[in-house]
Amino acid sequence: MKVTCVVPALNEAGRIKPVLEAITQSSLVDEVIVVSDGSTDRTYEVALEVPGVIAIDLAHNVGKAGAMCAGASRADADVIIFLDADLQGLTPRHVDSIVRPVREDRCDMCVGVFRGGRFWTDLAQKIVPVISGQRAIKRDLFLSIPNLDELGMGVEIALTRWAHYNGIRVESAVLDGVTHPMKEEKLGAWCGFTSRMTMYWDIAKVLVDGRKLRKQTPISEQADAKD
Repeated sequence: MKVTCVVPALNEAGRIKPVLEAITQSSLVDEVIVVSDGSTDRTYEVALEVPGVIAIDLAHNVGKAGAMCAGASRADADVIIFLDADLQGLTPRHVDSIVRPVREDRCDMCVGVFRGGRFWTDLAQKIVPVISGQRAIKRDLFLSIPNLDELGMGVEIALTRWAHYNGIRVESAVLDGVTHPMKEEKLGAWCGFTSRMTMYWDIAKVLVDGRKLRKQTPISEQADAKD
């Protein structure tokens, strides 16, 4: 079963290399694709410096969901694992812990949850683990979600709700010691606040209009129909 890791990245030249080095040392990942989402720094070039990494340089920013879809569409794999480009403390063991349950067909999606990294990121994921950007999912299921590329930073909660509405098997994996910088730390107080509000707005749109996700035929029924 082939596994591709897709890393959506926007202006992460200074943070992405250690993340990619951990991913490429994973025993379960066969391919790594970085999608530079209209970055204006050297994200694309830095990604190419890591042996074995494929990089896609999008001319314009399409949002996190669009970048994820671009990477998944480029991949030829059974399982896709998505990881953020700014993770701190990531090791190959963490990567494998997210991939393994899906690869072994114990679930259809596995969500990585921070523990023991930083107080604020741990707290955020204890309160709302559904927004974690670290998750592995069967590729055909991911690509079957309607209008996913339009959801921006609401993509994670959309994935969680879609799985719930359609009876998809979901597990979680604890990512001990993993964290990431806050938006305000990366972008500055004002730009970080603006980015955070954009994320909340994208999430709110998914929460308000969840009807498209509810209308999907459960995967089990789709399989029965094919038989």
